[in-house]
Amino acid sequence: MFSLLKLAIWICGVAVVSYFVLNFFGFEVNRDYFNASKVECQKRLDECKGKLIHNGVDGAKCDFNCADPKLIINKKK
Repeated sequence: MFSLLKLAIWICGVAVVSYFVLNFFGFEVNRDYFNASKVECQKRLDECKGKLIHNGVDGAKCDFNCADPKLIINKKK
């Protein structure tokens, strides 16, 4: 249990340090990206749900890749 807590603290620490390093080198994290792309992703999931119901598990071809990593971290303007 203690090792799990220690791992969580290390992950949070690395995230905070990387955030400040990104700011130092002129990059910023696009915090509004996930809120803006949520509607598009929901539409894709609804279409996939319809295909899954009609075609079954074997025939459904779904693209769950909604997030584009290139848009999450941007260069400061």
